[in-house]
Amino acid sequence: MGYAISDKTIDKYFSFLSKFDNSSKKKLIIKLTESIEIENDKSFDLKSLFGAWEDTRDSDTIIKEIRDSRVNSKNIEEF
Repeated sequence: MGYAISDKTIDKYFSFLSKFDNSSKKKLIIKLTESIEIENDKSFDLKSLFGAWEDTRDSDTIIKEIRDSRVNSKNIEEF
């Protein structure tokens, strides 16, 4: 996730960066362009994180499987 900056701040950066030689400016342009492309590749739909539980088993079967998978140990280890 990136940070949004104001036009005034961008102008200050540009004033500083415009003093670079052409080779350095080109390298900076390439880096910035690559960072934009990478950011777009990482995009995803936030709605994909939400949804209802989907299962063909009934609730009693699911509850039984959860209870059966629990491990209770009476062995208490000392420090």
